[in-house]
Amino acid sequence: MAMGTGLVMKTEDKKAAVAAYKERKISAGIYALRCAPTGEVWVGAAPDLGTIQNRLWFQLRLNGSPYRELQAAWNRHGADSITFEVLEPLDEETAGYALGAALKARARHWTETLNARLI
Repeated sequence: MAMGTGLVMKTEDKKAAVAAYKERKISAGIYALRCAPTGEVWVGAAPDLGTIQNRLWFQLRLNGSPYRELQAAWNRHGADSITFEVLEPLDEETAGYALGAALKARARHWTETLNARLI
């Protein structure tokens, strides 16, 4: 039985995809989620800004977000009403404990600046 094209990835292609993923530049930083109809803003910090939106949207689509107010806004107004924006990427040289502390401090700063909720 023949398999459909595009469904099976060759071993070489898989290896190349994994290698590209591992070599990608990871940028930590602060992001905001905004609800256009209500003006609500949520601020969060992530060690990898390149993947956080997918994780958040996955949780929200499954009605499984740990952030009740954000989930309620998503459910009430729909996915198109929530936008994601990077507020501040952090210096890539910040690592380890310093990264965690920097993310917390910058997230608090942006939460106060935007009168937002911290997630």
